[in-house]
Amino acid sequence: MNVKFENISKIFSGRRGTVTALDDISLEIEEGQFVVIQGPSGSGKTTLLQILGGMMRPSRGRVWMGDTDLYAMSVKERARFRARNIGFVFQMFHLIPYLTVEENVMAAAGVESRLTIRKEARDLLDQFGLRDRIYHLPAQLSAGEKQRTAIARAMITQPRMILADEPTGNLDPHNAREVLDLLAKFNRQGGMVILVTHGPVADLRASRWFDIRQGRIEEKLAASQIST
Repeated sequence: MNVKFENISKIFSGRRGTVTALDDISLEIEEGQFVVIQGPSGSGKTTLLQILGGMMRPSRGRVWMGDTDLYAMSVKERARFRARNIGFVFQMFHLIPYLTVEENVMAAAGVESRLTIRKEARDLLDQFGLRDRIYHLPAQLSAGEKQRTAIARAMITQPRMILADEPTGNLDPHNAREVLDLLAKFNRQGGMVILVTHGPVADLRASRWFDIRQGRIEEKLAASQIST
């Protein structure tokens, strides 16, 4: 499933006037790519990710997911599409504090068979080195364990893409590498990853890299494309 931005702009209005967060962006991302979008705070990268995720309607332009016009759907249709196709990973983890690790992962699967999803959740948590944490609450986890739990939650529905917003922002270098390795593994298995960050990230994992500034985006040469 390719993703296409077609002349996307996002304009916010307030008491002090208007702010253009995204300014006439057009780009296409092919299925199975690992894309890094890097820019400073306020550059528009999180707005871009929210529009891609079907959570924020653009002021102008169209977003295509394959043959689907994302914002031509109703809110309910878009929510169902998002649940089937897109996983989300955030800087602040957004785990439910009163649910265990296992329950947090299973919660993303909605009304699917509990026995089937429990097995899939445990299989994922095994892969992520979290089997001995399945009954722990988020407050009992390290930052790295919280983010690995969040990635397992994003993957439990077998999405076609993962959108990651500053997924290593609260992690030390070791845990950041582990998180990036998990996203890279998902990508090698055919999933699309779109990751936004304000700081340096391991470009060797990216097949494409974009720089975003003041709502405008420019593609750069990813480190993985540079021959040595």
